[in-house]
Amino acid sequence: MDNNNEKNEEVEESEVEAKDDAAVVDDDDYELLDFTSRVYKLVVEHGKEGVLQSELWKKLSLTSRDGSRLAIRLEKRGMIKREKVLDGGRWTYKLSPLRLPAQIKSIEQAPCITCTEEIKCAPTGVITPYTCLTLAEWVTREYLKSQNVSPTQEAIYNKIFTQKV
Repeated sequence: MDNNNEKNEEVEESEVEAKDDAAVVDDDDYELLDFTSRVYKLVVEHGKEGVLQSELWKKLSLTSRDGSRLAIRLEKRGMIKREKVLDGGRWTYKLSPLRLPAQIKSIEQAPCITCTEEIKCAPTGVITPYTCLTLAEWVTREYLKSQNVSPTQEAIYNKIFTQKV
């Protein structure tokens, strides 16, 4: 009977050790995820201009090797672009986000929020977002602003009605 108890204790100890090992792996994954998130956040904060990879590693107190691995991971996920550049006589990479996160200010002025016809609007409704002239004008105006083009009525009209489909 003592042998069975010893075996059960050994099994229980090995199960606890396996759980501890799994916890260590999970902690490492969380740490890596945390660094990956922090790198992406810093890249996004620098916007379209991007940031030098070497600057990020200094800010995050990472080694060049660890930093490069994180950047490569983000590049493979399609989140950032890595562009090789010469800075101060040394090669490094400029990291820039492929997509910037949407911000609430991008839709604050959407006409749908105050539209009197909103109740009738649906993808297959009487009024649809696909055919709404008010929405098309607003989207076009915002697009022209983002391209540093004055959103005059003429420019909006030309953009809407001369688009090639």
